[in-house]
Amino acid sequence: MDINFVRIIITIVNFIILYFILRHFLFNPVNDKIDSRVNAIKSDIDKAEADRIEAEKLKKENIKKLANAKEEGKAIVEDYKVKAEKVSEEIKSGASNEAQVILERAKKEAEREKEKAEDEIKSQVVELAMLVSSKALNKSLDETEHRRLIEDFVAKVGI
Repeated sequence: MDINFVRIIITIVNFIILYFILRHFLFNPVNDKIDSRVNAIKSDIDKAEADRIEAEKLKKENIKKLANAKEEGKAIVEDYKVKAEKVSEEIKSGASNEAQVILERAKKEAEREKEKAEDEIKSQVVELAMLVSSKALNKSLDETEHRRLIEDFVAKVGI
């Protein structure tokens, strides 16, 4: 067996040249692509983490806002409930006052009707008394004297 040292050296030199050519045209671009892809993935992961933290923050703010909105809603409903009760009381009070006014008017009207009826009764009693007295006396008195006698009679009777 013969070992050819020249061939071994040429093969080693060829291998080294091939290595540098591959390194320049293949390994470095592939490594650069891999490094850029790794950096992009790390950037995406960091951005996703920042977005997750921001989402948590927004979620907490929204929960607080929702709780505040619920409290404001309750306060508004309570306020309108109080206003409605106040309006209801005002309406009831107004109706009660109006009913009282109507009742007072009815009482006054009844009193006027009563007085009117009493005046009519007095007038009829006077007429009746004049008729009875003229028949009882069988004489004719003048109208004014008759009226005076009857009015005295009515005053004594208390009609």
